[in-house]
Amino acid sequence: MRQVLLLNATYEPLTTLPLRRAVVLVLRDKAEIVHQDVSGAVLHSAAMTVEIPSVIRLRRYVRIPFRTRVPLTRTALMRRDNFRCVYCGRRAETIDHVHPRSRGGKHVWENCVASCRTCNHRKADRLLEELGWTLPITPGVPRGAHWRLIGIVPDGDPQWAPYVTEPAA
Repeated sequence: MRQVLLLNATYEPLTTLPLRRAVVLVLRDKAEIVHQDVSGAVLHSAAMTVEIPSVIRLRRYVRIPFRTRVPLTRTALMRRDNFRCVYCGRRAETIDHVHPRSRGGKHVWENCVASCRTCNHRKADRLLEELGWTLPITPGVPRGAHWRLIGIVPDGDPQWAPYVTEPAA
């Protein structure tokens, strides 16, 4: 399903919406189209024509509570590790705890990595030192505003780039 970027009244990115929900917000005058789809496609009804939006902006400001820490989800972890196993570099399918939970390891960003099934099974509940393995990267909490936004992929729709990228400091 086609996704549309939703901006707050202050042009801050909030989330992505399905096209149908975005059009409803525009038709109810709760949002305005900031950027149309590059294909130039339109939706027709008996009484009107609406251009398909790529980016919409709410007319009224919506206060969103600020999250200081990015929540640990499977999708976010896989995205952080680029969907690659940190042990062998193949396509990752599972999550592995570097320090196993059965040995007191926590379920936190600093202890979780993406892993392929083979490496995850081979490691089991052992420590890396017991296997003689090393991590090529140090797992950590992702940084940047786009990680706090729900549903926004940093390399999503190229039309979103001016609205999602962080300004240079």
